[in-house]
This record gives sequence, structure tokens and C-alpha cells, in this order.
Amino acid sequence: MGLRLLSGLRATVRSATTEPQMVDDFSGEGEMPGKTLFAAPASATALMVAFMAAPGPAAAMTLTFSWAGYKACSSRSPAFMVAEVPTGAVRLAFNMIDKDVPGYHHGGGTVAYAGNGEIAAGAFSYRGPCPPAGQRHTYEWTVRALDKGGSVLGSASAAAQFPP
Repeated sequence: MGLRLLSGLRATVRSATTEPQMVDDFSGEGEMPGKTLFAAPASATALMVAFMAAPGPAAAMTLTFSWAGYKACSSRSPAFMVAEVPTGAVRLAFNMIDKDVPGYHHGGGTVAYAGNGEIAAGAFSYRGPCPPAGQRHTYEWTVRALDKGGSVLGSASAAAQFPP
């Protein structure tokens, strides 16, 4: 039985006389979940095929930041770098939590997004990291990419201890 596979697809070939066999496309791209061709001979002359072509996995949105040079208890947001922001995002909503005191609301802010992955320090005000003297806390930022209607298109998180 011959099957021609498109790039990024895998096939499971089943017949009445053999165990299922996985056939890769030999593209070097490896397994791609959600892209599988199932084929089973219905008779000697016919072939029944079910095909699922789910979209390829989207690149994961990423977020980075640093507390280097940041003053304790400042209300000025740090600089952020975001990448792989989903298409259609027009705003980025940031929120910070203290992993050591999760009940304390630090807040965050929302900024316009026009494709530039660099968010300048001071882009919004919030309650900055202010752990008790002599303590280090872990703070986690989460950014959500929002479309025009406010729906979340993607998100990413990053954490770092303060003071660094």
C-alpha cells in the first residue's frame, strides 16, 4: 500500500493482517500532534481514509524581564521583552504576584501593542516588589495578549527573585 505524506504529517497504516505501522514523512520535522492520517483497507481494492489536519502548533509566547538596577518599593514597572505574540493582539495586560505572599495584590497595567516586543521601563504604575528587610521574595509577572474585543489570544509568565 503506498501513501504519500505531506510535510509535517504522520500516518498510521492498519490492515487486517498486520499490526498498525507508523509512517513518518521523513521531513526531519518530527512528530506533530494533531496531524495524523489513519488508513485502513476496507477491501482488497478500496481504502478508507480519515484525515485530521489540525493547525500546526503555534509558537509559545514568551516574556522576560530583570530586576537588575530596580529600587525596592518602586511603582515604576520594569522593562519587559515579549516574543511570539499572537497575531491580532492590540494590547498587553501585565499582572504581578508575590509567590511568597500570594494574597498581596501588586497589580499591573495594560499597554498598547503594535508589534514591538520591547516594553519600556515605567510603561505603567503598580505596587512594586517590597519584601521585608533581609528577605528575598519570588515575583511572577504574567502577560496576556488581548485582541480588540478583550479576548485573550495568548499568555506567558516569568519569575525572578527580588532583590536580585
